[in-house]
Amino acid sequence: MNAAEVVIITGMSGAGRSQAIKCLEDIGFFCIDNLPTTLIPTFVRLCVQSEPARKRIALVIDVRSGEFLAPLFDTLETLRLEGHTVKIVFLDASNEVLVRRFSESRRPHPLATGQSALAGIAAERQMVARIRDKADLSIDTSTLTIHDLKRFLSQEFVIERPMARVGLSLASFGYKHGLPFDADLIFDTRFLPSPHFIDDLRPLTGLDSKIGEFLLRASATKPYLTRLMDLLDFMIPLCEEEGRAYLTIALGCTGGHHRSVFLVEQLAGHFRERGYPVNVRHRDIEKS
Repeated sequence: MNAAEVVIITGMSGAGRSQAIKCLEDIGFFCIDNLPTTLIPTFVRLCVQSEPARKRIALVIDVRSGEFLAPLFDTLETLRLEGHTVKIVFLDASNEVLVRRFSESRRPHPLATGQSALAGIAAERQMVARIRDKADLSIDTSTLTIHDLKRFLSQEFVIERPMARVGLSLASFGYKHGLPFDADLIFDTRFLPSPHFIDDLRPLTGLDSKIGEFLLRASATKPYLTRLMDLLDFMIPLCEEEGRAYLTIALGCTGGHHRSVFLVEQLAGHFRERGYPVNVRHRDIEKS
């Protein structure tokens, strides 16, 4: 039977379990939140027998499991006997910080039925004390930002750094059709000369060599490309360190047919040469 790497994310409510599971999902784990502990062995078997096999699995287990929390250690021992590696990550924070987080989110503590958040926290600490003592990795998130937590977990669980390179989605668009809603970074190319005003070039797109030749004759195109690549070469590794899995970069011109399309293709070639996974989308290239 194929062996899996199973990570149990647990700990105090409000200590960052949701953010932790999102981070592990970003770096390649198949993630499930709040699966009853007795179903874990069956779930892991299905994952490793699936096509393609899922061999990195992360599960959130917490006090919401109620009576199912009790057999957790027997369940994990079953997984180990089947040859899987199991690691427990326990997230904690000070009582003061947890109370503040519940107050800011306006969510009740799951064990504070008719009581204060502090009473619920105290009850939860008793319930998870044994799990905390058995944890392979304990993280106090009291002073950590979300980005700090993501960076910490990425460093702990990434197998090979090159496999964790941020995925780049490069998109061209036309401003007259609206901004792309999913872009992390947007750059304007409308200051470059427009092929739209040249009859022979108007029917073409930025995928045609004649458009590229026209734009590269403009004095601003090469310096702009060079500076844009330098900026992104500086920024993207910082986004990787932060734990980002994807980054969407959009370039716009008036109609989304010529300038932005050509420059996106230039950026795509630049980053593919550097080993990044790149997806290209020309959103408005077919629009009139």
